[in-house]
Amino acid sequence: MDIEDLQTFVAVADAGGVSAAARRLGVSKSIVSRRLFRVEAELGVQLLARTTRGAALTEAGITFRDHAARASAEIDTAKETILPTGDLRGRLRVAMPLTFGPTHFAPVLADMARQHPQLHIHTSYSDRFVDLIAEGFDCAIRGAYLQDSNLIAKRVGPIHGKLVASPDYIKAHGSPETLDELVTHQALMQGTEAWQFMDGDKIVTVQPQGRFKADSATALAAAAAASLGIAWLPDCITHEYVASGALVPIMTRYPVPSGAAYVVRPPGQHPARKIRILTEMLIEHFERNPHLWGLDR
Repeated sequence: MDIEDLQTFVAVADAGGVSAAARRLGVSKSIVSRRLFRVEAELGVQLLARTTRGAALTEAGITFRDHAARASAEIDTAKETILPTGDLRGRLRVAMPLTFGPTHFAPVLADMARQHPQLHIHTSYSDRFVDLIAEGFDCAIRGAYLQDSNLIAKRVGPIHGKLVASPDYIKAHGSPETLDELVTHQALMQGTEAWQFMDGDKIVTVQPQGRFKADSATALAAAAAASLGIAWLPDCITHEYVASGALVPIMTRYPVPSGAAYVVRPPGQHPARKIRILTEMLIEHFERNPHLWGLDR
C-alpha cells in the first residue's frame, strides 16, 4: 500500500472530510478521493461513510485509522533516522499568534525557508486558540502552555510582562497600589481571563473587570495608551510605549510571573525533524535577540 495514500486516509479521518483534508495536504479534492479509493479497494472494506457534512469513519475505519497513523509516523521516523542531515522537504503548517508572530517569529520562518528551499512553509497568524489536530497543523507557537492539554510542549524562550496604564488615566483615576484597589479599575482584557501577580513568594490571582476587550495584545496596548484602562501585557508589546512615556508601569510591588513561548505539537513519540529544527531556531532566536522581547531592559 502506498504510504502517500495511507497518509491521505489519516488526514481525511482527522479532518472529517475530503475538502478539509485536501486543504490540509495542499492537493485537489480529486487527488484525495483517488487515494482513498485505492486504500479501500486494496483493503476490500469501506473506511469512510460520505455524508453531506463531510466523511465519518466506519467501524473498520476507526480501527484502521490508528494503525495507519502509527505506520505513517514510523515511516517518517525511519526516513529521518537514515537521512538525519540535508534539506528538509514536504510541508510545514504552523499556527502563530497574530499579536507578535508577524514581527517577532516570522523572520525565523523566513530564515528556515531560505535554508531549506525544498520545504513548503504555510503559516496561519491568529490570536484565537487553534485546534492543531482538527485543523491539520504540524505545530503552533504559543505565548502560554495549557497544562491540561494533551499536546506536547517545548519551551523556546522567556516572555516577561507588566501592568501598564497611561499617565492621563493615572491622573484621572489614580494608580492602584494594592490588589484590592486593582479590581475597582477599568481593565483591558482579551476575554474573561484572570490576572496573576507575585506577592512575595506567593502567586495571587485577581479577577479584573472592564468594558473594553480585544483578542489582540497590540489592540489592548493601543487602548491603554488612549487612557481607556489598565492592561496586563508582555514587554515585547509595551516596551516602545514605555520608552516614549505613553505608558508607565504600575503595581510594581506585585510583579507579573514570568511566562514563556512554547512550540506545541500533537502527541507522538518522535517530533518530525522539521519541528525539531524550527524549535532549535526559535531557541537561538530568543538567545540572540533579547532586545525584541524586552529581556535586556
